[in-house]
Amino acid sequence: MVLTDTHTHLYYETDSTKRAELMQRCNNNSITRLFLPNVDTNSVAQVFDLTAAYPANCFPMLGLHPCSVKADWEEELNTIMNAHGDNKIYAVGEIGIDLYWDKTFLSEQILAFKKQIAWAKSLKLPIVIHCRDAFDEVYNVLAEEQDDDLRGIFHCFGGTLEQAEKVIALGFYLGIGGIITYKNAGLDKILPQIDLKHIVLETDSPYLTPVPYRGKPNESSYLIYIAQKVAELYQKSIETVADITTQNSIQVFGV
Repeated sequence: MVLTDTHTHLYYETDSTKRAELMQRCNNNSITRLFLPNVDTNSVAQVFDLTAAYPANCFPMLGLHPCSVKADWEEELNTIMNAHGDNKIYAVGEIGIDLYWDKTFLSEQILAFKKQIAWAKSLKLPIVIHCRDAFDEVYNVLAEEQDDDLRGIFHCFGGTLEQAEKVIALGFYLGIGGIITYKNAGLDKILPQIDLKHIVLETDSPYLTPVPYRGKPNESSYLIYIAQKVAELYQKSIETVADITTQNSIQVFGV
């Protein structure tokens, strides 16, 4: 069984001993593929450090997180776009729009989002979308930019069935994380109405920790609890869920 965490910030742990323990716990739970999005210029080196240490398990992606989009976003983004050097990246992300904390830079977030979509298309790479309190804004950009080269993952999906269907119609996968284990989130009612071929699994560690560890820092090894919940909802074996969602991740990332 191979499970894939399509979205984790495991690189935030910089202590090599603790990092090795995190990776070992992943391996113990059959989570052997980890995709790492940076968030700003400062986290680029952290992403590449972890992928260099675990090249068989960790796959980097680069982008400017919408919460990191400020007045100087163009300079910041240009630095990120030139940062990978000889390092291969597997997606542009995480990118998108976030209106939960602050709406001050909405216009800049939209511009940054569009520029990074263009960058991804030029590299023939998928995008990984962060969307918080901004579904309509994100969807409008995607609808404008839609073509054969636009594809990717709608990270941390927690919306309605109608929104899910809109995302899928654009050719995107739904990133399903710890929210699926939360009793009052409602996602457990929606997900079984969506074919497994449209979803991938993720933790977003150290955030959005699944039950039974909710309230504590998340880690990629906890993907097992997300997979178990998805298997329960679909009335499938966890091995089947692992196989289908990992194959979906291969379709997205090409590896």
